[in-house]
Order: sequence, then structure tokens, then C-alpha cells
Amino acid sequence: MKLAGMKDTPLKVPYTEPNVSVMLVNRLMYLLDRVPSDRRMVVVCVGTDRSTGDALGPLVGASLSKYHSPYFDLYGTLEEPVHAMNLDETLQGINRFVRKPFIIGIDACLGQSASVGCIQVGNGPVRPGAGVNKELPPVGDIHITGIVNVGGFMEYFVLQNTRLHLVVRMADIIAQCLFSAIVKSVRTASIPAATPD
Repeated sequence: MKLAGMKDTPLKVPYTEPNVSVMLVNRLMYLLDRVPSDRRMVVVCVGTDRSTGDALGPLVGASLSKYHSPYFDLYGTLEEPVHAMNLDETLQGINRFVRKPFIIGIDACLGQSASVGCIQVGNGPVRPGAGVNKELPPVGDIHITGIVNVGGFMEYFVLQNTRLHLVVRMADIIAQCLFSAIVKSVRTASIPAATPD
């Protein structure tokens, strides 16, 4: 019971952690294993390719789109980003066309200097625009965020001056781990439970 309680608190791990993939996949599988089979997984990657720091979501989306996976619907890529101007419309479309969507929200965020480079996974939505004082709708039943730079001062400038290498590395890790967790959780759900003889 104690372990379940620990897993309900958000996971925050540096992308340079040697064990980062195992930790992220395990936490994501824990969260995804509790999704009822009648709910469709939808990944919404929020951000824009016009700002280095804010490109995390579209980069994750572009990586996930290469899998052409039947296991989830995907919104937000480098080609077709989901950002402040179309987020509301995108969420309305998902709720209109996807029956009982289970949304995984992905976005970049700003944080304390010691947390830059950390990937966070947890229950509840991501709150896009919070770092730059924008009022946007929350996204997701669960969320994955990458802390790309330091917050608290000149946020737009900070996002524009974020190292692309950091954002690309974090995006690669998030995309690989999320895809792996979704595939494993779908396969686990489709295996019939053993019945006693």
C-alpha cells in the first residue's frame, strides 16, 4: 500500500539519470494500467516550433508520429503544432470525435535551476501557458513535462534562449518511454487473466 502511495506522487527525474528510461516507463505503465479498456488513449503535445524551449511538445509529437501506432491518437507535431491559438479548438475536437478519451498531456515548463533537465510524470493535467502567465485550458488526465529552463524572470526570453540540445534529448527520451509504456500496457490489458483449474 505504501508503494502505491509513493507512485501517486509525481515522479521527477533528470534526463541524464542512467536509469531514466526504466523509471519513466515503470511510472507510465503504473498510470496507464489503471485506464479502463473502453477509453481511447490520446496524446496531446503542446508547444510551438517558433521557440526553442517551447518546442519540446512538438518534438515529442514528431517522434511519436513516426511509429504510426494504432494504440493512440496524436495531436501536436512540428508539422501541425498544438499551441495557445488552437488549443481550445483541439480539445473540443478530441471530445467531439473520440469516445471517452484518456488524454496524456505533454508540455515544456520552467522551474528552479536545480530542476532544469528533469522530466516529470504525474496524475492530473499539465497547465500550458502557466510559465508565461497565459490563461489556457488544462490538458490531460495524466501529464509529462520537461523542465527546459529557469522560470521567474523574462520567461519569453528564457524560452527563446533555451539550448536545443537539451530539448531534443528530453523529447527523444519522453517519446521512446511513452511509446514503450503504451505498447506494454495495451499488450498486458489484452492478455486474458489466468483462470484457476
